[in-house]
This record gives sequence, C-alpha cells and structure tokens, in this order.
Amino acid sequence: MATISSPGVGSGLDVNSIVTQLVAIERQPIVQLQTQATSLQTKLSAFGKLQSDLSAVRDAAAALTSTTTWNQTTGTSSDSASVSVTTDATNLPGSYSVQVTKLAQAQSNISKTFTAATDFVGEGTLHIELGSWDAGTFTAKPGATAVDISVGPPAKSLAEVRDMVNAANAGITATVLTDASGARLVFRSSATGAINGFKVTVTDTDGNNVDTSGLSALAYDPSVGVVTMSQALAAANASALINGAPVSSTTNTLTNVVDGMTLQFQRETTAPVQVTTAADKDAIRKKVEAFVSAYNDLNNELAAQTKYDAATKTAGTLQGDSAAVSLRSSLRNTLRGSSGASTTFTRLADIGFDVQQDGTINLNSSKLDNALANLGELKKLFSNSDTMTPANNGFATLFRTQADQALGIDGTLATRSEGLRDSISRNEQRQAELEQRVSLTEDRLRKQYTALDTQMGQLQGLSSYVTQQIALLNNNRS
Repeated sequence: MATISSPGVGSGLDVNSIVTQLVAIERQPIVQLQTQATSLQTKLSAFGKLQSDLSAVRDAAAALTSTTTWNQTTGTSSDSASVSVTTDATNLPGSYSVQVTKLAQAQSNISKTFTAATDFVGEGTLHIELGSWDAGTFTAKPGATAVDISVGPPAKSLAEVRDMVNAANAGITATVLTDASGARLVFRSSATGAINGFKVTVTDTDGNNVDTSGLSALAYDPSVGVVTMSQALAAANASALINGAPVSSTTNTLTNVVDGMTLQFQRETTAPVQVTTAADKDAIRKKVEAFVSAYNDLNNELAAQTKYDAATKTAGTLQGDSAAVSLRSSLRNTLRGSSGASTTFTRLADIGFDVQQDGTINLNSSKLDNALANLGELKKLFSNSDTMTPANNGFATLFRTQADQALGIDGTLATRSEGLRDSISRNEQRQAELEQRVSLTEDRLRKQYTALDTQMGQLQGLSSYVTQQIALLNNNRS
C-alpha cells in the first residue's frame, strides 16, 4: 500500500511555512520590479495622453494654416424659399442677381382609369427609350440603352406592371395613383431635364399596338401619333438669369455655375433674388475656438501631470520630468511671444487671447470680433510661413512646428515614450528571469527540508529505540 506523507510529519517542523517564508524573501526583488513596472506604465500612459492632446493642438493649428479655412465663404439669399445657396473654398465673395424663369421637371405620363390596381392590363412587351422631345420629334439620349420589359403571359395587373417597370431600371419609375375615380398607372422619368424624357412603344399580344385595349393602353409615342397614355408633364430643363446671363440645367441644383457656388432652385420667381457670398467669419471663429479648446486641454493635462501638491505631499506622474516640463515651458513662451507676420497684430493678446494665471487661454470675444473685421491681417498672424525669417512665422505655424517636432520619431515625447517602453520590456524580462530563479530555489529548499525531515524522523526513531533498550536493561538489572 502506498504511503501518504507530508513535509514535517517526521520531524514536527512546519516545512511548508518555512519554505514559503524563505521564497517570499527571495521574491522581494520581483516585488520591487513589479512596483517599478507599474510606475513605468503609469508614466507611459501619461505621455500617451500628452501625445494625444498635443496632436489635437497640432491639428487645430493646421486648420488655422489651411487656405481652405481662410478662403471659405458663406452664401445668403434674399429669398431662400425660392433660391438657396451654398459655397466652398473656391468661391470668391460677390453679389448675384438670380431670377428663376422655369424649374427643371421630369416627364410624367398617366394611363386611362381602371377600376382598381388589381385590374388586368394585358400582356406583351413594353419598349422604353429615354431621350428628348422637340415638336413631336424624339431624339434618343446619348449613351442610354432602350429597355424591353416582357409582360406575361399570363396578363398582368396594374400593380404587377408597376413592379416590373420599377425592377427594370429603365430610367422611369412607375406608381399607381388611386382616387375616387379609380386607379391609374403613372410613368415618370427618374431624373429631371429635357434629355430625360421617354417614349413607350408596345407590342401587344392582342395584335393591336395602338388602341386603348390591352397592354397598348400604356403606349406613348407622339412621333407616330400614338398617345394612348397621356402626358401630364413634359421633361424640361431649369432656366434662369444670373446677373442677366441666361443659364440652363437639367436639374434644379446648379453646381459651379459660378465658381464654388451651388444654387438650389425651389420655385420660379417673378423678380430677381439677391444672392451674396462673403468670407465665412463664423467658420474661422470656430477654428480659433477649437484651437483655444485644444490648447487648454493640453495645458491642463501638463499642469496635472507635473504638479506637486505641498498640502498632500503628492506629486504628479511626470513631476520633474524634463520632457514634460520643457514642453510646457516652450508652449507658454510661444503663446506669450510676438511675431512679425502681421503689421496690425503682433501678439495673440491683440486678438483676444487672454492668458490666465494657470496658463489657460480665455478668449475675449470683442477683441476677436475686431480682428475678424481685418481677415487679411488675422490670416497672416496665424498662417504666415517665412522660412528665411522664422520671426515672421504666424502663431499657428509656430505651434504646428512645435507639435511636429515633439511628436516626430526623434521628438522629445516620442523619444521619452520609446525609452519607457524599452524600460518596461527590460523590467518584464528581468522579472521572468527572477521568477525562474525563485522557482529553482523553491524546489531546492523543498528537497533540502524534505531530506532534513526524513533524517530527523530517523534520528527520533533511533532515539526512541535506544531509550527503550536502556529501560529494558535497567529493569533486568533490577
């Protein structure tokens, strides 16, 4: 039978406790490394947050150096219910007189009246072709392909023909119009404009392709006198006068008819609508506010990470770190510095950047409004770039350069983060090595104490035997 043994049984020693305490002493260097690893990881996370916040400052500064920001315009209309306007950065400020003489529309045809959408129309083939109509003459649309739709057999209902037309992607859409008089099938061009008109010819299985009975009730081809389906609306282009010049469009949205300006016609006008485009000062203000917000976030993060609280005697994660302290100092110097970029504004304080005691920026709206009234000089103050004379660089250019340098491969933040990652890697490697050594030490100690336990057990047995023999000898003598 196998013997169940436990360390310490033979000698009475608490072998497990002894070994555990000795191993704990051996693990002290590992515990110290773990504490160090936690500190390193905390610092790396702190630098990661700084890099993120600095990237936001860089992006906000980049927006203030972009020509798109400064060239952006906005449009207004004296009658936006008739003509609305949008612009982009390619538009030049100006004023335009716009009179809409006709809206673009799609061709729309209506069938005769049926009792209900479930009524059968007939069967055969619908031949649909896109193009333009001119005094009864049809001209096919260049690049468009005619579509044939096989209807039945058996004969199909009004609703079924509608679904077949819509599934064919023939350039027209079909709907069933139902009212008190019954149901009618409506064909409508999928797109507006004269070029998107259509004709429908029918091959009817009843042998008559031009009457109102069977599928031929859906035919429409005035060029050969077939109009069993009546036209409700003719396809037409939009037409307007812009500053007196006639313009035409297949849609009611006119893009780049004036560079960078899109006009949306809502209805015809009896008098000109005044459309004005001007620099989008609100968009520029938002870019400035976005920069201030990003800078304040970074400043607050730097302050929190580098501070020392004398009352609680606690330090921020990066308190005393040269990279973080240097970054905070250089950003503040730039913020409070001056530039020769503009002859009107030389400091950010001139346009409303009031720096507070904690390093954050409080934006003075009145000063910024005054600066926005002189966009040319304000643009220079932010976006000017002078490689020959850096003192003439705009502030957004300076902040963007600072951020690029700090975030670059060889930048202070990137280098510091990489150094921390290397330290963490070495720490982990050293922990693994010590863990292996502790494991070997534990095995050795257990073997040693197990052997000691066995030997002491044997000695105690021998001692008991000797004691018994002496007692027997003494009894015999007695």
